[in-house]
Amino acid sequence: MEFRKIFDTIPEEFDKYRPRYSKELFDNLIDYAKIREGKSVLELGPGTGQATEPILNTGCDYHAIELGEHLFEKMKSKFGSRANFDIVNDDFITHDFGNQTFDMIYSAATIQWIPEEIAFSKTFNLLKSGGTLAMLLTKSDYRAPNPRLADKIQKIYDEYFKPTEQYTHGNFRYENATAYGYTNFECREFYGKREMTADEYVAFSGTHCDHIVIEEPYRTPFFEGLRNAVLEEGNKIVFNDTYVLYLARKE
Repeated sequence: MEFRKIFDTIPEEFDKYRPRYSKELFDNLIDYAKIREGKSVLELGPGTGQATEPILNTGCDYHAIELGEHLFEKMKSKFGSRANFDIVNDDFITHDFGNQTFDMIYSAATIQWIPEEIAFSKTFNLLKSGGTLAMLLTKSDYRAPNPRLADKIQKIYDEYFKPTEQYTHGNFRYENATAYGYTNFECREFYGKREMTADEYVAFSGTHCDHIVIEEPYRTPFFEGLRNAVLEEGNKIVFNDTYVLYLARKE
């Protein structure tokens, strides 16, 4: 199974354990793109809605396209009763949007799964003049708050992290949007903190795409090793999160 479809195998776990973004980020984005009633917004690959509700709550005409069938159903169950909510279960790469255009297109840790040329050229063509492309992601640091624990975790990774497939999507260059007609590219950062127990950390780790595909004989000692490492350090692991917001505009 290709990695961009693998999250569809764990919709409940994905919904419960994937990190959300800060209120400050959404306030900033909504103000920048002037999202409100009457504006049309498209979210790419919303998953189970980690970045959906603050935008939906503006009263805008919210649209989403989700590749995963189970994630699509989860989104409908959470937001389907909202009058301004619309979602289709399809692949952004091949989907025909007809005459639809949008005031903002945004993704939360999704656009990097799409080949750059398609990601930037297709979103550019779908945006109205003056529209915004927004790309969100989270960078997490657990080494600084927990240096001794981080060393223990690294040893577990060195010994047991043997995924059957390698994650190779780390080369997406957000700044390349300007090569496809976008202007005013910028990056804004916001900050937060998470604390997890050993069980919560193991569950969260199990939602990473290249962790899902770890098989025996490595899977059990890998996740048990993570659990035991956190238990030995007081049953708590702290994450310092950086919420990254990339912005670009279509003039």
